[in-house]
Amino acid sequence: MADLAALTMPKLGLAMTEGQVASWHREEGDVIAAGEEIADIETPKITAAYESPAGGTLRRKVVAPGETVPVGALIGVLAEPAAEEAEIDAFIAEWQARFAASAAAEGPAAPEPERIETPFGPIQVLETGPADGKPLVLIHGFGGDLLTFFLLQPLLTERYRALALDLPGHGGSTKTLPGADPASLAAVVSAVMSARGMKPAHLLGHSLGGAIALALAEAEPERVSALTLVSPAGLGPEINGDYIAGFIAARRPRELTSLLATLFAGGQSLITREMIEGVLRYKRLDGVTAALTAIAAANMPEGRQAKSFRHLLADAARPVQIAWGRQDRIIPAMHAEGLPAHVRVSIFEDAGHMAHMEKAADLARLLES
Repeated sequence: MADLAALTMPKLGLAMTEGQVASWHREEGDVIAAGEEIADIETPKITAAYESPAGGTLRRKVVAPGETVPVGALIGVLAEPAAEEAEIDAFIAEWQARFAASAAAEGPAAPEPERIETPFGPIQVLETGPADGKPLVLIHGFGGDLLTFFLLQPLLTERYRALALDLPGHGGSTKTLPGADPASLAAVVSAVMSARGMKPAHLLGHSLGGAIALALAEAEPERVSALTLVSPAGLGPEINGDYIAGFIAARRPRELTSLLATLFAGGQSLITREMIEGVLRYKRLDGVTAALTAIAAANMPEGRQAKSFRHLLADAARPVQIAWGRQDRIIPAMHAEGLPAHVRVSIFEDAGHMAHMEKAADLARLLES
């Protein structure tokens, strides 16, 4: 029998149970390379590219564009050109039967965020992975929350004890700020790490979260074993001030959609209605506008970054790597230039400011290495 490989609906997020094949990029009969993006998968949170898990010829599209199927369901088949159609039919029938049987057994529930008490007020966290895994703390950026790591965090569950948190003023955490500068917000991250017994830990900070990670490394170096900074603030003065001001002011779906599209290299094609509705619900919460305004004033006054942490990267005491989307329209990738030789820099050519979403699998591989 010829070698055949299954293409299945991926689990893009801890809580994802089903997804839609938004479109296919390749046709039946095309030769596919392992890791090649061959389809777009739409979830309630984002539309993401589907990378082929193996190489071969795309012999069958089992799921048509617009069709929604459960996670793990067969969506396509790779096979060598010599494979008979009857063999592919039998492979599909056997797969569908096994999948139906396995779906009848309910799997473990996805982990849920929880609120923990800290000296700064309640902070919402989501912890995944084994208790004895390598400690990893995920710190989101301005206007985000722990769910911005929903594509990345599931890829880390085997090796890492990964803890994502909502910063004060964001998500499900207190909307009262201890202070709006990176050092004040880093103190909150430190308190969460203490509450969870995570010392030291690898810090992954995105955008403003990158500056917060650097501030924590400066204030409490014993807490930080390594740094991964994704499009970080704090390495140069330029920032898209129009985006910051526009995000604070946006109240309508259309204007918010246009703003969020600037975060992604793929533009509006990656923005879902559920994403827009979720951000608007968050922005209606009491205290959010005041918190965002204070953070913007402290960190990005008059459309420029207020503080530089670039000098901290001269210290080679811990591993540091930086990942940036070449098409970042919020903080320019040129801030990754001219850094010390021990700082590893990875530039994703076809990603924007949200490389941890657009290139989650690539970023997970960088963490592993």
